[in-house]
Amino acid sequence: MTAYIIRRVLWLIPVLFVVSLVTFMLMHIAPGGPWDREVGARQLSPRVVAQLNRQFNLDKPLHEQYALYMWGAIRGDLGPSYQYTSRNVTDLIKQGLPFSARLGLQALLLALIIGLPLGIIAALRQNSWLDYLALFVATVGIAVPSFVLGIYMLIFLAVGLNLFPVAASDWGDWHAWVLPTVALSVTPAAYLARLTRSSMLEALRQDYVRTARAKGLAEQVIIIRHTLKNAMIPVWTVLGPIAAGLVTGSFVIEQVFSVPGVGRYFVQALGARDYSMIMGTTLFYALLIAVGNLLIDVTYGLFDPRIKVSR
Repeated sequence: MTAYIIRRVLWLIPVLFVVSLVTFMLMHIAPGGPWDREVGARQLSPRVVAQLNRQFNLDKPLHEQYALYMWGAIRGDLGPSYQYTSRNVTDLIKQGLPFSARLGLQALLLALIIGLPLGIIAALRQNSWLDYLALFVATVGIAVPSFVLGIYMLIFLAVGLNLFPVAASDWGDWHAWVLPTVALSVTPAAYLARLTRSSMLEALRQDYVRTARAKGLAEQVIIIRHTLKNAMIPVWTVLGPIAAGLVTGSFVIEQVFSVPGVGRYFVQALGARDYSMIMGTTLFYALLIAVGNLLIDVTYGLFDPRIKVSR
């Protein structure tokens, strides 16, 4: 197991390298630059632009820019932000991470509370009205984008009924977290419900379940001890990417609800061509997703002792 973990950790190096290289290339292929202004706005003079390029090493060849940035990233320096000149990207990520992490973990917990029971009930009552209702709810949850749901929730619950703040200023108040958490959790909850249902149905048709029923075991014992544990293996497989995706992929929801998280900084960096912020947040997101997948792979054995690490 130790050798397996070491190999998986070493594989993170080429993964992050490819992610950084692709991100760097796409940033510089896209038209425009960090010092461009909107049409009609006062443009910076060529002298000022040249000075800024020298300050941020943008006057160097692309391969030198990439090498300089990656050397700093290896040492934990993700570079200065072009928008917030008095702060660097590392400080901005540290500031926004608690908000993004709390939003993502709350959404994951709510998705588990809704998705798992919904999928289990649908499987145990297959082809009943409960099954059809669960499938309908899951299909709608997957089909409706989270930001669309968030906008409608703002219109009806925040503006119309005045139950929650439209743009929260105090994130210590739990009311501020309700709408973004619900909006972010609907899609993963629907996906978990469908996956749990299909996994439960497959497990219920296995020979060991028929044998347990033939021995006269109670249905509750069969479901809890034999079926549920095996059915959770596919669900556990996707929990790592889902958790990392909720923490790192909530940038649209953060922008809609004005959550001061990392995702909001990322969206603002895209519009401002803040190269350091784009590279830093992308590498940070990629690292979280890779580590989440690694943790899931390592903990497979907790659900199924038959899973062993082999060459």
